[in-house]
Amino acid sequence: MASQLHCGNLLYDNLKEEQIIEQLKQGNSAVFSQLIEDYQQKVFGTCISFVPNKEDAEDLVQDVFLEVYNSISKFKGNSKLSTWIYRITTNKCLEFIRKKNTKKRSGFLRPLFSDDFSIDKTNYFTEFNHPGFLLENKELNKTLFKAINALPENQATVFTLHKIDGKSYQEIADIIHKSVSSVESLMFRARKNLQQRLYNYYKNES
Repeated sequence: MASQLHCGNLLYDNLKEEQIIEQLKQGNSAVFSQLIEDYQQKVFGTCISFVPNKEDAEDLVQDVFLEVYNSISKFKGNSKLSTWIYRITTNKCLEFIRKKNTKKRSGFLRPLFSDDFSIDKTNYFTEFNHPGFLLENKELNKTLFKAINALPENQATVFTLHKIDGKSYQEIADIIHKSVSSVESLMFRARKNLQQRLYNYYKNES
């Protein structure tokens, strides 16, 4: 078994991306296993950037690779394989957030500058050791995440991918099918809206 896995890794390492995609489409389990090994931590990092709860993020990672497996036959190669995987990851995270927000009036469903912005006092926010969360105070990180979650979805997506997950504007543009200038504009509006939301929150708390 070890020798077979080693051979599989050597095969994978020597394949070009087009060949990897073709092998995935043909159902090569060794290539798919190596793909998971290469990307699972990166995908987990993106998931936990959007959903800071370890168990939910791990479930999302499984959903992502199941979608990759089920959809690879439809992949046309119009983007890099990694971009396609991150696009699936982002969409899965946004779907999760939408479903969570339909259960309670919060996040994307509220007006941008509503006065009822409040912090969920549950223990949902469990993973603030993510490199994107640089604040040492966990309560401040909860406040920041809730403020991000209250942005319009496109702004929250760009801010999360750039500031928390650490992706470049070009990478984000490729993932969400927008120009770099559009990403920059969304980032500018996200920063401005976050400043306003956090100012209003702390003003109301004082």
